[in-house]
Amino acid sequence: MFLVIRLVLALMFLAGAPMCVAATDAQGALPPKGSLVIIGGNLRPSNAPVWERIIQLAGGKGARIAVFASASGYPERFGKSLVERLNAYGARAFFVPVAMHLAGSDYKTAADDAGVAESIRNAGGVFFAGGDQTRIVRALRHEDGSNTRVLDAVWDLYRRGGVIAGSSAGAAIMSSTMFGRPRTVLASLKLGMDDGKEITEGLGFVGDDVFIDQHLLVRGRFARMLPAMLKKGYKLGLGIDEDTAMVVAPNRDVEIVGYKGALVLDLGNATSHDGAFNVSNVRVSYLDNGDRFNIATHEFFPSEDRVDNRLDPSRPYYREPLFSADILGNSTVVDLMTKLIDSDQPEAIGITLGSPNGVQPDLGFEFRFARTDDSVGYQSGSGESYSIYNIRLDIRPILIRRPLYQYQ
Repeated sequence: MFLVIRLVLALMFLAGAPMCVAATDAQGALPPKGSLVIIGGNLRPSNAPVWERIIQLAGGKGARIAVFASASGYPERFGKSLVERLNAYGARAFFVPVAMHLAGSDYKTAADDAGVAESIRNAGGVFFAGGDQTRIVRALRHEDGSNTRVLDAVWDLYRRGGVIAGSSAGAAIMSSTMFGRPRTVLASLKLGMDDGKEITEGLGFVGDDVFIDQHLLVRGRFARMLPAMLKKGYKLGLGIDEDTAMVVAPNRDVEIVGYKGALVLDLGNATSHDGAFNVSNVRVSYLDNGDRFNIATHEFFPSEDRVDNRLDPSRPYYREPLFSADILGNSTVVDLMTKLIDSDQPEAIGITLGSPNGVQPDLGFEFRFARTDDSVGYQSGSGESYSIYNIRLDIRPILIRRPLYQYQ
């Protein structure tokens, strides 16, 4: 066999073919030719750009799309709703009867049904609904970790050029590691991550080198990504907000489509310290609708309405110290980064504190954002949205002082 491969390579060289060997995916096959649509949850019926992109990538009007409601506690109801939604936008969607809580069905038997697998293999795309992501993995993998026939069919569709879309729980499964039963964001910083509990195995469609999270800005979840990434050795994380999608092309270009945006967390040069959660030199970037980022090259490409509107550091808009007392609040991190990139201030500080009755009540965290030589911002033509690349973030624990006086 080795001699045959050498002969083929030699013939390719003589014929002038490019001498490169394609990387393989997690299943040992050639890289997938398909795309991913990773949605942060709460995808509204009116968000036509995302729904239409899914159908386009599945083959266009009339495309067959397999709907998995495996994560839901009411899979038949939610599956039916998703089928109707996709069909309203022009697809020919169908429900896949593989779910732990589907009445009158044995999900283990259904997941290895040859007919069900073949219907998925012949489709143009699949859509994973939200709910509990651990239910998806349990339904599509055997207890020994091997793939069921249905999961193999999903991989075949993806390798062939089909699209895999997923919202909320359906987004979480896209990376090889996902959150399982996580604590709150603040508790995750205080107590860390237990492998097999807070974090567990996903399905890995996006590859082994990227960590994915969802509901990101609305719920302040960017902060819980960092301890998970450090625990598992990830250098790159992508977090997507609600009603918004990351469209990942076969060349690993990521395009943001939808209502809000996504954060890119780069730990390539980050340093973590012993004791309570403490990390320095994380690079954080915010991508808004229309922006692109390449996973392989780490290059950023602002959208067409921003590319000619690069911010001039010599003409800042904000001229006062920048601070937030609730950095984990709804979209607070992006608000603070936006002000920093268009400010005369070198840094912005946010903190997070817990309840006096919560776990480790005296422990809080300071988030220090700083501009660097390669920090850059772009503003949309309307002036209502920004793209922000390469802000430095340092996080350190702080001690919360008790009140000076107690109530009588």
